[in-house]
Amino acid sequence: MQLQLRAWPLALVALLLMGLCACNKNESAAGNAPDANHQKLNIYLSDDPAYFDAVNLDIRAVEVLVDTCTTDSSQLSNQPNRCGWDNGQWDHQHCTVWDTLAIRAGVYNLLDLRNGTDTLLGDGNVIKGDVTRIRITIGDNNSLVKDSVTYPLYTWSGQHKVIINLRRSDWENFSSGSYRLWLDFDVNHSVLEIFRGHFILNPFIRVFIPNQFGSISGNVGPDAAQPVISLYGATDTLYAIPWRGGDFSIRGVTEGTYSLYVNASNGYSDTTIANIAIKGGETTKLPKITLHK
Repeated sequence: MQLQLRAWPLALVALLLMGLCACNKNESAAGNAPDANHQKLNIYLSDDPAYFDAVNLDIRAVEVLVDTCTTDSSQLSNQPNRCGWDNGQWDHQHCTVWDTLAIRAGVYNLLDLRNGTDTLLGDGNVIKGDVTRIRITIGDNNSLVKDSVTYPLYTWSGQHKVIINLRRSDWENFSSGSYRLWLDFDVNHSVLEIFRGHFILNPFIRVFIPNQFGSISGNVGPDAAQPVISLYGATDTLYAIPWRGGDFSIRGVTEGTYSLYVNASNGYSDTTIANIAIKGGETTKLPKITLHK
């Protein structure tokens, strides 16, 4: 059954930094010395915003699946979304070990993290090997606020564990023994309003590396227009809601040519900027956009 998407998008970006270190995950990894048999993971959160007052996600645990044998994940689909709910199939595989990261478990208002703002979600030290999957456990205390009304945000079919599949090529080797990647949690495809006031979470997560993808930034005003930014190309649409003062940014954009649409309110006219070239590893800066009635 196809469900009609009714919510504006939100992206949850998780930055993973991987390097060699010791194995005690219950202490801050920053102070631990590395050894040859373990590696270090740090996870940061950021987002591209949604058209809500708040989106509260109850994050209880973050785990990684480490393959200690030779693995080839190059045959994964090229579709942007490579995540789904956990069915337990990876719990008893030969050569693979789930390792838990230390996190600050609790409810995160993702709108506090928009326009490139990051926060450290968790870190830890795991056995050395290929990190092929990430598993995020989501609790029951999820909600969103729309027009000052709070609504429960339920998980799909009562599921609580999200699996993200990774390729070796997803990791950026940014220094000796250290790797990183970003996860884009796209609420445009992930939050479904199945009927009025009833929202379901069914995660859609992209994997990207900034130096392989582009970004765009700019300023739009006045604030009274309450603008919502849509950046769309041949195969994808990304969104932003500016900060007060008008600054906005969108990251994780595939190289190509895009149009930017500003959806304005309160009597201000919408506007579109066409033929914007986005290049991997570069930020395209737009001239100031002034909206008029």
